[in-house]
Amino acid sequence: MVKMVIAVRKDLAMGKGKIAAQVAHAAVACTLISMKKNKKTFNEWYETGQKKVVVKVDNLQEIYKIKEECKILGVISETITDAGFTQIIPGTVTCIGLGPDEDDLLDQITGSYGLL
Repeated sequence: MVKMVIAVRKDLAMGKGKIAAQVAHAAVACTLISMKKNKKTFNEWYETGQKKVVVKVDNLQEIYKIKEECKILGVISETITDAGFTQIIPGTVTCIGLGPDEDDLLDQITGSYGLL
């Protein structure tokens, strides 16, 4: 099975709508990358319901840690930086999207984080 994971910073004062928008940005970004770079996995993910899991991380350092682990394991990832038009300072990294990729591979990276 394959899934996508989005990790959201919980140290930022984002409302529910803002979080939803940031998660959507991450999902779209990872989808577009996956369509180009990993068509087989993308197709499996798409055809099996596009499973997505959203987890929470404490801070920016954890986002960078996840990014590095993705690089080491060859997992597609994309950090999302807010434009700063509403609640967040411009240029703030709000979340990171991973995958889609194999469940167990993504669990190695984000399995210790709680669900949002």
